[in-house]
Parts: sequence; C-alpha cells; structure tokens
Amino acid sequence: EVQLVDSGGGSVQAGGSLRLSCAASGFTSDDYVFGWSRQAPGKQREAVSCFSSRDGRTYLADSVKDRVTISHNNANATVYLQMNKLKPDDTAVYYCAAGEDCRGPIIRSVEVWGQGTLVTVSS
Repeated sequence: EVQLVDSGGGSVQAGGSLRLSCAASGFTSDDYVFGWSRQAPGKQREAVSCFSSRDGRTYLADSVKDRVTISHNNANATVYLQMNKLKPDDTAVYYCAAGEDCRGPIIRSVEVWGQGTLVTVSS
C-alpha cells in the first residue's frame, strides 16, 4: 500500500520559515512525481509545487516561487518543501501528493494524498 505522511507544519510569525516533510512508503516504482497543494479556510485547494525526478524539474506556483524550494532525499524517500518569508496568506493545510506527471505545479492523476499538515502564519 502506497502511503504519504506529511509533517512539519506549525505556527510562525510573518517573515518566518518552515520546512514541511513528506515521507513516502510502499512505492514499488520511482515513476512518480511528487508535490504539494494547500487549502486555506473557505477556499479551494491550490497547487503549490510539483517535482519530477525523471527530468529533475521543479514547478512552483507564482504565489510562492520566490520563497519556496522543493527537494528530495532518495535515501529516506522523503520530499521536502522549504518555505521562507512566510505571509499570513500562506496559512493553510498543506498536502503532499504523488501522481503521474506535472502540469506546471499541478500534479496530474494523483494516486495518493498525505493527511495534511497545518501551517499558520500570524501577522
């Protein structure tokens, strides 16, 4: 059974940083892309980033691209989302996901979602 476990959320003040982690297990193939989406209270889910190990490309949403980096560690099968210069608008539940391909920051054909981790940014 494939599984993703999100962690690393918390409460920070504006301008602060957080690193989210997404631990993957049960994947028998490396033919997946990984990324993050977020959902703020009362809003639709928004794609944040997508990373493809096939070509090493990373795609970031315009709303975060100057403040966020995505990386991965194959040794522990974990994908990270480093978020800097956080703003109150970044407050949301962040979800890791694995899927078929990247369409910009959007993950196509998501196969599995993490349970989500809450990020709260105060002004």
